[in-house]
Amino acid sequence: MNLRFDILGHRKWFFSLSCAITITGLLLFLLFGFNLGTDFKAGSQIQLDIHRPFSTVKVEQVIGNSGVPVSNGAVTVAGMNGEIAMIRFPEVLSLTQESAIAHATSGAFPNSSLQVDTVDPLVAEQTSQKAILAVLIASLCIAVFITFRFEYRFSVAAIIALLHDAFIVMSVFVLLRLEVNLTFVAAVLTIIGYSINDTIVIFDRIRENLKQNPPKTHRELHTLVNESLWQTMRRSLNTVATVLIAAFMLFFFGGQSIHSFTFALSIGLISGAYSSIFIAAPLWAVWYGRTLKKVAGAAHAINLT
Repeated sequence: MNLRFDILGHRKWFFSLSCAITITGLLLFLLFGFNLGTDFKAGSQIQLDIHRPFSTVKVEQVIGNSGVPVSNGAVTVAGMNGEIAMIRFPEVLSLTQESAIAHATSGAFPNSSLQVDTVDPLVAEQTSQKAILAVLIASLCIAVFITFRFEYRFSVAAIIALLHDAFIVMSVFVLLRLEVNLTFVAAVLTIIGYSINDTIVIFDRIRENLKQNPPKTHRELHTLVNESLWQTMRRSLNTVATVLIAAFMLFFFGGQSIHSFTFALSIGLISGAYSSIFIAAPLWAVWYGRTLKKVAGAAHAINLT
């Protein structure tokens, strides 16, 4: 097969790039942390349906005039036509404050409707724990499946690639100060599903090629993995391109309420395609190559005796 690019031969560059992104993301997280939504921290969120386009500055002024302090940027636009105002408060609003806001907004925006969602500290803590648990259980189940379906080296390489994808998405959200909520967790779980699908397709091709032509040297292993990657390259790129088109359409035309989901999904899909091809398979090849070296050394020792 005429290889256009030696993927395995440039694995150190790919590993270095991923390590740099990971370290940068970790530093950003330690410095700034997540911009947590009301799902993961105590507070209140008001959904104000004005039924027509509006100015966020005016909404902030109306709520401020009610006697309830609101920070700059706390008001965001939602709805297909930009007719819904979403207002976040870092504290839990009292019934008196809710009543004051309702009175002020009904006067400024006739025929508007208001809905208040409140999360207390205990619920926020439980939601955070369940979100982390969901990601960990999903990763564990995937690891167990791949171990039984393939072998433990494939499993470890796949989990490292999945964590790589999740961490890149989290780093982007930390850098851009985007809100992390349950929608974000749903996006991460979706990304894990798409990414592991790509990885399993590549691993399955590697396994089939191993059965047909078991490598005896590092050069043979190098060639086998490269051929397996290029044999599945078109399928991998076509799959991610198809889903990306759908994600982009949802991002631009799906409304403000799913922007964080579709944005995280788009980043994760690109990262997942990258990690399946340039991280998971080369990691397995490096590990398998060490095993191959040990077997060759043991055989050489037997021959000497």
